[in-house]
Amino acid sequence: MLSEKTFWSGFAALGLLFLVVVPVLNLAVPEGSALHLPNYMITLIGKYLCYAILAMAMNLVWGYCGVLSLGHGAFFALGGYAMGMYMMRAIGSRGSYGNAELPDFMVFLNWKELPWFWMGFDHFAFALIMVMVVPGILAFVFGWLAFRSRINGVYLSIVTQAMTYALMLAFFRNEMGFGGNNGLTDFKDILGFDLTQASTKMGLYLLSAVMVGATFLVVRFVAASKLGRVMMAVRDAESRVRFLGYSVTSVKLFAFTVSAVLAGIAGALYVPQVGIINPSEFSPANSIEIAIWVAVGGRGTLLGPLLGAFAVNGAKTWLTGAAPELWLFALGALFIIVTLALPKGLVGLWSTLRAKAKEKTQ
Repeated sequence: MLSEKTFWSGFAALGLLFLVVVPVLNLAVPEGSALHLPNYMITLIGKYLCYAILAMAMNLVWGYCGVLSLGHGAFFALGGYAMGMYMMRAIGSRGSYGNAELPDFMVFLNWKELPWFWMGFDHFAFALIMVMVVPGILAFVFGWLAFRSRINGVYLSIVTQAMTYALMLAFFRNEMGFGGNNGLTDFKDILGFDLTQASTKMGLYLLSAVMVGATFLVVRFVAASKLGRVMMAVRDAESRVRFLGYSVTSVKLFAFTVSAVLAGIAGALYVPQVGIINPSEFSPANSIEIAIWVAVGGRGTLLGPLLGAFAVNGAKTWLTGAAPELWLFALGALFIIVTLALPKGLVGLWSTLRAKAKEKTQ
C-alpha cells in the first residue's frame, strides 16, 4: 500500500490532470492550436474514464480478493440499461412516432402498453437507484449461490461468463422489452440538458472524472481496512483464512457485490456519452477485456487498473483505425506477454525500473 504522502500526491496530480488540464485544453486553448483538445476527444476520454471505473471495480474483486469474474460486463450493461431506460422515457412525444408513453421500438413492435418493469424510469432518482440496485442484487444472489457452494478458480470464471452470455441472449430478444438487437438509442437529453451540446458533454466528462476519484477512494478505503486485509488473505491462502474462523463466503460476497455496484455506475455514466446501449455490451469478450485492462495495469494495485484501461483502450482506438483486422491478435499477444513477462503489470514494471535505478546510484 502506498504511503499517505505518495497516495495523496498522486491523487492530487490525477485530479489536476482530469479536472483542470483537460477542460482548459478544450475550452481555453484556441482551436487552431496544437494543444487544443476537440470535443470528440472529451467524449473519448470520458468513455475511458468509465472504463477506468469498471477496471477498478474488477480489481476490487480480482486483485484484492482473488475472484476472477468474467461476467463483469453484465453489471456494466445493466447499469447502462437502467440509465438508458430513463433517457428513453425522457424522450416523450419527441420520438419518431410521437407516442408520449411508449418508446419508438415498442410502437414499432405494436406494444399496447408500457411493461411493468419500465414503470418509475420517468424519474431520474428512481433510475439512479436502479443503476446500483439491479447489478447489486444480481451479484448478491449469484455470489451467494456460487460462494456458498465453494465454486472457485476457473470454474467460477466459467460460470460468470455463462451468466453474462445468458443475459446477452435474453436481451437480444425483442419480447424482453429492451429494444432487442438495436438496444436503446436516439437519446435527446438528460435532466433537460441536450446531449448534443458541448457543455453537456463536458459536464458528463467532469462527472465521470469525479466518479473515478470517488471509486479510487472507495477501493483504497476497503483495501486499507481490516476487511481488505482479510480479502487479501483470502486471495493468497483461502483455506487458512477459513481455518482461522473467518467467513470466506461473506468476504467474497461483499467484494463481489460492491464491485458490481461500481460497475453499474460506470455503465450509467458510459451510456449518455456514447449515445447507445445494446446487448453486445453483455458479450463475454467484453468481460475478458476488462480482466486484461486490470492485468496490464497491475492487479492488486490502486493505480494499475486506471493505467491499464487507458493504455489498452487507447491502443484499441488507434489500432482499430489503422489496422482493424489486427486488433484481436494484438490483444491476445498483449495478454500473453503480460502474463509471462509482466505479472505485476505496468505498475510492477515501473517499480522494478525504479528499484534498479536506485541500485545504480548507490
